[in-house]
Amino acid sequence: MLEIEIKAPCGDIKEKLKDIGAVFIKKERQEDTYYNAPHKDFRETDEVLRVRRVGSSYLLTYKGSREDDGTKAREEVEIPIDRGMEEILHKLGFSKGATLEKDREIYDLEDVLVCVDDVEGLGRFIELETTDYKHKERLFEILDHLGIERDKVIVKSYMEMIEEKG
Repeated sequence: MLEIEIKAPCGDIKEKLKDIGAVFIKKERQEDTYYNAPHKDFRETDEVLRVRRVGSSYLLTYKGSREDDGTKAREEVEIPIDRGMEEILHKLGFSKGATLEKDREIYDLEDVLVCVDDVEGLGRFIELETTDYKHKERLFEILDHLGIERDKVIVKSYMEMIEEKG
């Protein structure tokens, strides 16, 4: 599946989201652990392999290299797993990298998934995501309606931002 995403720093935008018709779905605590392959460096290839824990559920996510400069457009494959998958990754030679924790509020806005993330060590961000290039401009229009300037868009991942912060 193709994921087209933009993110920007934001303040408290719950009322603005409600005003533009976003429907609150849920709030969850996410713990993301990143892995690197034994045969290549994902930082060099711009790929991601991540295990996400939400409560007692786990997801394994692979994200391919970015396909677009203005957004984080990339292939994404995500499957539910058992926690034992982390042991399999280790036995296959994958090295465990950093872990990132965030509180995420998830909203639906027609053809766009809207997430408001409070990321430990980074702050609050809004992420807008769609799976169709024809909705790409809509992501930026939503930012406009929320009063967030387009030049505030960040195409780096949270993990890249944390690594840069040191």
